[in-house]
Amino acid sequence: MIVAGFIDEEEINKAIEDSAEPSEETVEKALEKAARAEGLSLNEAAALLSTENAEMEERIFSAAREVKKKIYGSRLVLFAPLYLSNYCANNCLYCGFRRDNTELKRKCLNTDEIRSEVGALLDSGHKRLLLVAGEHPAFSNIDYLENAINTVYSVRRGNSEIRRVNVNAAPMGVEDFRRLKQAGIGTYQLFQETYHLETYKRMHTSGPKADYFKRLEAIDAAMAAGIDDIGIGALFGLYDYKFEALSLLAHARHMEEKHDGVGPHTISVPRIEPALNAPAAAKPPSPVSDEEFKRIVAVLRLAVPYTGIILSTREGAEMRNEVFSLGVSQISGGSRTNPGGYSENKRRTDPYGGAVEPGSRTNPGGYAENNRNPLDEAQFALNDNRTLEELVKDVCGLGFLPSFCTSCYRSSRTGDRFMKLAKTGEIQKFCLPNAILTFQEYLEDYASPELKEIGGKVIAREMQNIPDPKRREAALLKLKEVKEGKRDRYF
Repeated sequence: MIVAGFIDEEEINKAIEDSAEPSEETVEKALEKAARAEGLSLNEAAALLSTENAEMEERIFSAAREVKKKIYGSRLVLFAPLYLSNYCANNCLYCGFRRDNTELKRKCLNTDEIRSEVGALLDSGHKRLLLVAGEHPAFSNIDYLENAINTVYSVRRGNSEIRRVNVNAAPMGVEDFRRLKQAGIGTYQLFQETYHLETYKRMHTSGPKADYFKRLEAIDAAMAAGIDDIGIGALFGLYDYKFEALSLLAHARHMEEKHDGVGPHTISVPRIEPALNAPAAAKPPSPVSDEEFKRIVAVLRLAVPYTGIILSTREGAEMRNEVFSLGVSQISGGSRTNPGGYSENKRRTDPYGGAVEPGSRTNPGGYAENNRNPLDEAQFALNDNRTLEELVKDVCGLGFLPSFCTSCYRSSRTGDRFMKLAKTGEIQKFCLPNAILTFQEYLEDYASPELKEIGGKVIAREMQNIPDPKRREAALLKLKEVKEGKRDRYF
C-alpha cells in the first residue's frame, strides 16, 4: 500500500522483513557508511534496528556517539514547552486533551496569563520556548497564536527575554502558515504520531486530526508558505517501533527530494506516557522497551546525522542521561504540560524566596494544590521533574555543554543554509562559541554559586575546543563582555 505518495508501507515492511536476521557483513557496511556521516537507506537503518548481536549493538551506540560529536560536539540545547490551551476538538485515544475526556479541567491562557507563564520561565533562565496548543477552532486558531507569539516576545525580566519561539500546532492552510512565519517563529513542529494508516484510524476516531492525509501533507504546506525549519516526530508505542522509525526516515527523504535538500530540522522521539482517561496511554498497543528506545535514538542519529533529535521530559532522568550521548541534541527542562503550570509551580514556593521546610507550603491553598492529580489539566505524565538548574548541573556533570543559543534563527542560518552547514559539520564554527556565550549568560544571571563554579570549568574546557585561534580570540572577547553585563552576544 502506498500512502500519500511517500510513505510506502510495502517498501518499509519489506525492509523490516529483509533485515530480520541481518548478517554481520550487512551491519558492518551500514556502520562504515554511518561513521562517515553520510546517512542510511531504509534497508541499512532496518538492519541496524534489527541486529541482535550484542557486540554490534555496542558498535551502533559507539558510532552514534561519534557522529553526534562530529556534528554537534558536546552541546545540548535547552528549551521549555509552553502549553497555551488544552481545549481540543480531536479524540485521540492516547492524549489527555482528547475531546471525550470530560474529567479534564479545560483552560486557555489569556494574554495576561501568557505573560505570567513567560515571566516564570524567564525567571528560571529559559530563552527558547515551544508553544503547544490543542486543536480547537476557537481556542488555538491563527489569530490566537499570533497574539500569543507577540505576547511572548514582548515580555522582559531584567536582562532576560525569549529570543526564539517555536510552535507545535495543528495543520493549517498556506495563508495561515504564512501568518505564522511572519509572526517570527523559528521551527514549526508537527508529529504524525503514527505513520501506519490503519493504526492511525484506530487512534484518531473523530475530529480534524482523523484525516491522516491532511496531517501528513501539512509539512509540505508549511514549507510552501516559507517556513523552512520543520520538526517531525512519531509517538512510539502506537505501532511497531521499526516501522515508525523507518517511516520518519521516509518522511525525511521525501522532504529532501521535494524541497531542494532541506530535510527535517528536528525529529522528536516521544514514548507513550499515562494520560487522564486515555485508554491507549494506559495500555500502549506496541510498548517500546528501554533497550529498543536507545536503539531508536542511535539509529536515527546515524540515519539523519544533520537533524536535531529532541528528547522531552516524558523520559525519566536516568534514561535521558543515558541517551544524551547517543544522538540527542535538544532537551526540554523544568517542563509543565498543563496551561498555567509554570505560574502555579512558582506560587507553591515561598513568595519571599526564603528557605521552606520539606513538604511545607506558604501560599493559601498550597497543600490542596500540591495534592491535586497532576494529570487533571496535563497532556501526559512527566518523568523527569528536575528543575532547570538541576538539569543544567547534571548535564555539566555528564560532560556536555548546556546551550541556550538562538542565533541561527536571527542570522538567516535556516532551511537550506542551515542544512549545508549541518551536513558538513561546519555549523560547529558558530554553535560552539554561541553555546559558550549563552551558557555564560545563564551562569551570570541565574546560577547558584556551586553551579557557577562548575559551569566556569565547563566553559574553560570548551573554549579550548574552538579550533580556529581567531574565532577563539573573538569568543573570549565576547565572553568578557558577557561577564561585564552585556547580553545577547553571538556569531
